[in-house]
Amino acid sequence: METLETINWRASLKGHISSREIEEDKIQKILEAGRMAPSARNSQPWRFIVVRDKKTIESMADSLFVGPMLKDVPVILIAFANPGDDIVRDGKEYYLFDVALAVENMVLAATDLGLVTHLIASANEDALKEALGVPDEVRFVIATPLAYPAAASYEEAAKERLTQRTRKSLPEIAYADTWAKPF
Repeated sequence: METLETINWRASLKGHISSREIEEDKIQKILEAGRMAPSARNSQPWRFIVVRDKKTIESMADSLFVGPMLKDVPVILIAFANPGDDIVRDGKEYYLFDVALAVENMVLAATDLGLVTHLIASANEDALKEALGVPDEVRFVIATPLAYPAAASYEEAAKERLTQRTRKSLPEIAYADTWAKPF
């Protein structure tokens, strides 16, 4: 897929997940896409845990508040960051923005590789960190399952979901030169 095509096809397909194993080279490509993301002052504050162990997935699934959906997935990718490794300017903690850039790269790479993702930002952080041995100073940011679609292809799995997707028009979200002049 081309980049813009991948952006248009990407959808959260939590109801279309297969338990089929993900090849190591695909996981490597997804991690590499995250590693290549830009970050404030090149701080690269992200840290990723690739969880493949079935018992670990089952034990921590409830910590991610979407438990039943995750129990059969082959991989959960979890993004963490140490806020102290990044900058804070005007009260903005850049680690959140930086990790989001890396994860978006990873989600688009996964889509391009035909894999399903579903971003999960709500979690019992303490339980999750304890289950994975994450240091206290490090913060959970976001997680996603990585899975093949239950359908024959990603495109087939995404079709129905994409017909339900709504987006605001450009004049509702973009402006030319000033706030009062829609693009």
